Amino acid sequence: MNQSKRYIDVFNGDADGLCSLVQLRCADPRASELVTGVKRDINLLQRVNAKSGDHITVLDISFEKNSKDVQRLLTLGVSIDYIDHHQTGTLIKHRSLKCDINLSAETCTSLIVDKKLQGQYRKWAIAGAFGDNLLSVAKELGQQSGIEKSDLDLLQQLGMYLNYNGYGENTDDLFFHPAKLYEKLCKFDSPLDFIRDDNQTFTILRSGYEQDMLKVQNVPINYKTNNIAVILLPNEKWAKRASGVYGNLLANKYPERAHAILTQKNNANYVVSIRAPNNRKQGADSLASKFPTGGGRKAAAGINDLPKNKLDYFIEAMQSEFSH
Repeated sequence: MNQSKRYIDVFNGDADGLCSLVQLRCADPRASELVTGVKRDINLLQRVNAKSGDHITVLDISFEKNSKDVQRLLTLGVSIDYIDHHQTGTLIKHRSLKCDINLSAETCTSLIVDKKLQGQYRKWAIAGAFGDNLLSVAKELGQQSGIEKSDLDLLQQLGMYLNYNGYGENTDDLFFHPAKLYEKLCKFDSPLDFIRDDNQTFTILRSGYEQDMLKVQNVPINYKTNNIAVILLPNEKWAKRASGVYGNLLANKYPERAHAILTQKNNANYVVSIRAPNNRKQGADSLASKFPTGGGRKAAAGINDLPKNKLDYFIEAMQSEFSH
């Protein structure tokens, strides 16, 4: 028996990644090393150094973007559980790799974990689904589970605030580092208990979100047609935090239109948050994949580094993608 076996939990720093890991560790508590970052930091397995016998759980990051490191780690003799809902590329078949991946636009990693655990920590799954902008799916599951409307509203708020905390160019832009936030959340079997018993953390998340939303909603739309809208945000911390959630808000308000929020980075390029029209959730991933640092899923995707001189080309490509 390997006495020095390590457990490593690798998870996206957004609501879905957080709520997925909280469910798993409530069901199966274990001391583990945490590897995470901002929502867009998805090449997380690059940062993992492991040895034969170690076990890695990967949550809510694209297999396609991490396949080389999956292969590297498997070659070292590591076992991996990979749970996700993003693009996979070609999956690797290996006896030490277990994949639970569902590419449906109507699911997220929290809901995949919820099925594995047979609804044991469903309120966390619902918070994760709300955070991933699966509003109707989360509400329906909450109603089926007999959750009161007032509690469901709280889960929606928490999911939104947890997701919002993940946005930024680096972890210094966030209200809480995702690993620190996870350590606060995982003490509670229910997110409602977290809201009640750690109200200070919940209040920081809520007030930060509300202040940023006031700022971003005053920014004009730079380019708009019947099919798309493009908004440019400045190189400011609040803008880096606001981009993705503002994209969700616009997608819900104008379900027939695709949206792109472009936030200027320190290098003068843009980080791009893309939302497909809510009434036909497809095309965001194919648009993003036209650019070297792009990726995501059908309903929501992003580009980590869009060169400034490619802005006009991006708008043309977006118009082409969503013109039908």
